[in-house]
Amino acid sequence: MNKLLSNKWLKVPVFLACLVPLGILAWGYWHDDLTANPLEYITHSTGDWTIRFLILTLAVTPFRKILNMPAFIRYRRMLGLFAFFYGCLHFTTYLWFDKEFDFHEMLRDVSKRKFIMAGFAAFLLMVPLAVTSTRGWIRRMGGRNWQLLHRAIYFSAIAGVIHYAWLVKSDETKPIQYAALVGVLLLYRLGAWFEGRQRPAPAGMRSAEPTTAETA
Repeated sequence: MNKLLSNKWLKVPVFLACLVPLGILAWGYWHDDLTANPLEYITHSTGDWTIRFLILTLAVTPFRKILNMPAFIRYRRMLGLFAFFYGCLHFTTYLWFDKEFDFHEMLRDVSKRKFIMAGFAAFLLMVPLAVTSTRGWIRRMGGRNWQLLHRAIYFSAIAGVIHYAWLVKSDETKPIQYAALVGVLLLYRLGAWFEGRQRPAPAGMRSAEPTTAETA
């Protein structure tokens, strides 16, 4: 399996698979099949996929360690950037189609509706992660500083779940599911950190482990 995951050409179908949600939206828009409220449908769909890709990004490290498949790391940057991509679509839908670039109205909305404030915070936290997702930024910042910055992905995921939970008024199934997944991944990370504190690495062997960028 590691050999398959290490194949450079496998990134192509993975990339295309990550575009499927966008393709479904485009197909529905082209055929006028986005429910009776297209704006709400697009907003919810792009928001869902933002959180899903954040969760997938966070799940890469546990999966590769538990399944002993280090080649999984090669796909983490792509997944993280797709989380940002769908987050941009989600924010653009709100800014363009909902508020029609009325920034005054948008700022008033953010200050009055707490779920929008949480969503805006989640999006802003993803911006520096996307900008610094390259190996060049790892070298410029230094592995330790880069790693500390990219831990913000957990706060972004938490803010995204809070945004969703405060948004829904009836069926809270999805927010609960997302919260459970993020909670499990956060507990895993905390457990790994605690274990690492109890078992210091040999001198010169500690290295930063990127969150959204690949290392292989």
